Amino acid sequence: MKESLSPYIDSFLTTIAVEKGLTKNTVEAYSRDLVRLSEFLVAQSVASWNQTETPHLRSYLSSLRRSGLSPRSIARHIVTVRQFYGFLETEGVINENPVPPFHLAAGGRKLPQPLSADDVRRLLAQPNPQKPLGARDQAMLELLYATGLRVSELIALQMQQINFQGNFLTVKGKGSKVRAVPFGKWARQKLLDYIKVSRPRLSKNGASSFVFINRSGRPLTRQGFWKLIRGYARAAGVEKRVTPHTLRHSFATHLLEGGADLRSVQSMLGHADISTTQIYTHVNGARLKEIHRRHHPRERSDRKKTPE
Repeated sequence: MKESLSPYIDSFLTTIAVEKGLTKNTVEAYSRDLVRLSEFLVAQSVASWNQTETPHLRSYLSSLRRSGLSPRSIARHIVTVRQFYGFLETEGVINENPVPPFHLAAGGRKLPQPLSADDVRRLLAQPNPQKPLGARDQAMLELLYATGLRVSELIALQMQQINFQGNFLTVKGKGSKVRAVPFGKWARQKLLDYIKVSRPRLSKNGASSFVFINRSGRPLTRQGFWKLIRGYARAAGVEKRVTPHTLRHSFATHLLEGGADLRSVQSMLGHADISTTQIYTHVNGARLKEIHRRHHPRERSDRKKTPE
């Protein structure tokens, strides 16, 4: 039965190695975690990933605790399980994500690292709109920052999902949940320019219904877009590591900093639970502390002095 589980592990490892630029040692750690999980499931008579149920994963976590692993190692296993089942859901391998809301030990969850507004502007200015692929890339980046889409949602976007009259997208996200996501005038203009001028030059016989296609007329892959955005970030001189998810984080953070309410941001991101969206309030809080430190008279007057 283990053989039926292995191919998807291999596919996941290949995908994250490309998308996240992981080191060989990190990929091997993911591999060990998933081999351990698959062996546990086989012992539970689970023959395919789609047969996994929430009690299986709770039992797996209990087995990790009984084995004497440190809290940090258990937290890493949990992250691996979450990412792997998220991958299976995105790929349509499982019908429903069985991962329960595991609680990580303190320090196990990293805060997202959004870009500054200046970094975003430099990044979005990198593609050359005079070339078909440049116009496509600029439209993708503008749309990603304007909507906060997941990269899987962006590359799967089809022409019929765009409503230019109302300036919104109809997106099918995790769990096949459909949501409407608005986009602004900047993304609208770049998207229209690409669709009217550049996309016909890439499309072969106009057969594809996908919005973003490569020079062969086929849908752009997730790995392909990861490579593109990294290249543009380097060209823009952005020092932070930039991924498609970085723009999603930046979208959410900048909306909240601008005064958007948490429920609206939750809806646009497609989060089922508002607690997932609340992580951005921590980012916002960190920024407020920095503003206070820089601009409060008592802090600004003499940072080297400490009160007696």
